[in-house]
Amino acid sequence: MAERDLDRGSVFGEIRRLARTSGAVGGIAARMAGAKVGIRTNKNAHAEDLRAVLGGLKGPLMKVAQLLSTIPDVLPPEYAEELAHLQANAPAMGWSFVRRRMASELGPDWERKFGSFDREAIAAASLGQVHRATLRDGRPVAAKLQYPDMGSTVEADLRQLKLGMAVYHRLDNAIQQDDVFKELAERVREELDYRREASHLRLYRHMLAEHDDIAVPEPFDDLSTARLLTMGWLDGISIQRFLAGNPDQESRNAVAKALFAAWYLPLYRYGVIHGDPHLGNFQVREDRGINLLDFGAIRIFPARFVRGVVDLQQAISRNDDDQAFHAYQQWGFTNLTREKMAVLNEWARFLHEPLLQDRVRPIQENDDPTFGRSVVERVHAGLQRTGGVRPPQEFVLIDRSAIGLGSVFLRLGARLNWHRLYHETIEGFDVAGLAERQEAALRDARVPPPLSTI
Repeated sequence: MAERDLDRGSVFGEIRRLARTSGAVGGIAARMAGAKVGIRTNKNAHAEDLRAVLGGLKGPLMKVAQLLSTIPDVLPPEYAEELAHLQANAPAMGWSFVRRRMASELGPDWERKFGSFDREAIAAASLGQVHRATLRDGRPVAAKLQYPDMGSTVEADLRQLKLGMAVYHRLDNAIQQDDVFKELAERVREELDYRREASHLRLYRHMLAEHDDIAVPEPFDDLSTARLLTMGWLDGISIQRFLAGNPDQESRNAVAKALFAAWYLPLYRYGVIHGDPHLGNFQVREDRGINLLDFGAIRIFPARFVRGVVDLQQAISRNDDDQAFHAYQQWGFTNLTREKMAVLNEWARFLHEPLLQDRVRPIQENDDPTFGRSVVERVHAGLQRTGGVRPPQEFVLIDRSAIGLGSVFLRLGARLNWHRLYHETIEGFDVAGLAERQEAALRDARVPPPLSTI
């Protein structure tokens, strides 16, 4: 069977994948069930085993696990802590394999379409690997090539994920996870289509065109396919290297301001958010601007949902329970009682707290490293007491982005007036205007409609 056919997904590929992941997921289920009935289990040791198993896989289960690790109460804390450490560092394909893959995407004369093409990958991730190359006119580019058989890999991973989440939900119903799974499944399936990602590059280049401190790669359609994305090369260093250089406070603040704009200007002006603020998804430039990378997990929200996000922040700042209740309804929460809302508001206050104070401050002033976990535990207990809640699909990546960016700001040691940054970003917010801008931007960038979740 040709590699192109394998990429469409195969039963045998899924069976192989299931065989490799079933043991890990089955182990989770057994450990959690044992703990629930009072059997002593070494959860920390098993969580480390799980990380080792998933970290060696070339599939999206690793990426999904990273996302799940930041969503409160979807997984037990021991597993979430270990999965948060997973890095996208799967082994790279060898050159002979790369040549065959490239020929299947661009034809047998593919090498003539480039000025040069490095044999060694510069990065290997969960869905594919990246090679440095040049165009025939000498411009440097990055070529992201998807691993073969990823369609079946995704479906096998998602089956295992659904099983693991279902087992946990039977033991702990604080979070009803149906829509959480649907959202993750749809976003991961979309990431398989590199043409969609190319459209996301065009979209972000349009939305952030006026911001010189934020760079987005340019896609090259004639050298891209559904499984190959060729884009302009951007020079920069990882945030880890940036911090290792002991930068001054002004430089730390500049990077944080650029990141804030990169994530929240698209949200409040176009209803679009980058759903994966992982440290590997951006770089720091010499001028202390940033390069945005990896545009697979992009979420496009209806205007009424963004209105709900703004309304909730206002409600939290005013202690207005009526406005908060309406905001949660706009988000898509159903069967919501005032008692459940009070529990959700504790989580919302935790996330919005830096935006409420009109002064320069770090993103978190509490030095207790367990502070966030204690808030999660109180919210979890409150949701259990009130019968649980079913988060809507739209909630997943908006929450993920807030938590992920907060962690980055904390790591940067940034000290900014977050209140003013936020209000400058939402100034002039208008639902009708957002909807019009979104429609025009999606059309111009040729963004396809979202996939239907199976």
